Amino acid sequence: MQGVIRGFLSNGRVVKNAVLQRVSLVNPLLQPAVLSRFQSVTSARMEEHGFESTTISDILKSKGKSADGSWLWCTSDDTVYEAVKSMTEHNVGALVVVKPGEEKSIAGIITERDYLRKIIVQGRSSKSTKVGDIMTEENKLITVTPGTKVLRAMQLMTDNRIRHIPVIDERGMIGMVSIGDVVRAVVSEHRQELDRLNAFIQGGY
Repeated sequence: MQGVIRGFLSNGRVVKNAVLQRVSLVNPLLQPAVLSRFQSVTSARMEEHGFESTTISDILKSKGKSADGSWLWCTSDDTVYEAVKSMTEHNVGALVVVKPGEEKSIAGIITERDYLRKIIVQGRSSKSTKVGDIMTEENKLITVTPGTKVLRAMQLMTDNRIRHIPVIDERGMIGMVSIGDVVRAVVSEHRQELDRLNAFIQGGY
């Protein structure tokens, strides 16, 4: 997965080479002209059409009601067993941990990895261990805002070897995205960008 993500992060070269390769297959003599035309596109023009413009907010909107955080949290006083049961029921790999009675106040995050490393491997009981005892605490959390670019979020997740990242704004916790959400968004954006570049080469701009 880490290798796949790093490949996406070199998106500019991937998109350009894909277009040039396609042109070369059709008519090798066109490639120098296409390359020159490709390089002549100004950054303003590309930004106008949204290259690398997808944000975390876009991901949350595409997820709809499932992104509202209503079932993505547990409290620090819950047992690990209750937290893992919730993850299983909702098919997620992590829960944001909040302080009891304060649903918007993040205390940390608990993941499947925490359960495996701090409960199973250490032989502890999930029914008698509190979430607060094994969670990653707030001061160690990596978070993003709704305005964070998707590629930036992917970079954060890759560099820190995490698969889930909480989304916060001035009001507090508003949702969470996974590495799967981010990869799907990048794939979709690259597909759209490739279509735009093809239209540009064919005179659509």
